[in-house]
Formats: sequence, structure tokens, C-alpha cells
Amino acid sequence: MAVDETAGAVESLSAMSGEAGYMTFPVAPDSRVNVRSGPGTGYPIKKVLPYGAWVKIDCQTPGTTVSGPYGTSDIWDCIGNGLYVADAYVKTGSDGYVATHCG
Repeated sequence: MAVDETAGAVESLSAMSGEAGYMTFPVAPDSRVNVRSGPGTGYPIKKVLPYGAWVKIDCQTPGTTVSGPYGTSDIWDCIGNGLYVADAYVKTGSDGYVATHCG
């Protein structure tokens, strides 16, 4: 039986799953990532994720362009309850959207 390497890669990124089957992804391992009240650096910081954190992405939306360990992007990930992290700090395995658009 052949092994589907693509499925294995997705499974390794989403070792944990959130409510309703949302996939979770690791944040940059050497970064404490700011969690904001909206999709941009102009929004207040609500908390800071610890090193080694994983996030559940509910939806994604455009916002302020940010450069991080995983490139430069204007995509922001809603991690629930109106809280957002810059996608450039989340290892989704893609330069584009991996979840539905917010709104």
C-alpha cells in the first residue's frame, strides 16, 4: 500500500485538533507571539503566546503586513474570541490562506 506523504505532512502539522475539527498549527519556536484584538499591529495586544505554543485557526483575514520567520504576509489568523495573530509567525505550510475567510 502506498503512503500518502502529503497527508502525513498535514497530520504532522496538525497533531492536535481544536473544536469542530479546526486544525492547529505551531507558532515560530523561538518567538513569543503577540495576540491582538484585531488583524493588525495597530490593535491592542491582549496576550502573548508562550514559546512552543500551537494555535487553532478559526478563520483568516487580511490586515497589516508583517514579516516573520515564515515570510512576509498580510494574512492574520483568528484564533478565537476575536483574537488574532500574524500568519507570518504561524507554520501553516502555505504562503496563502489555509482556512476560510473571516466575516
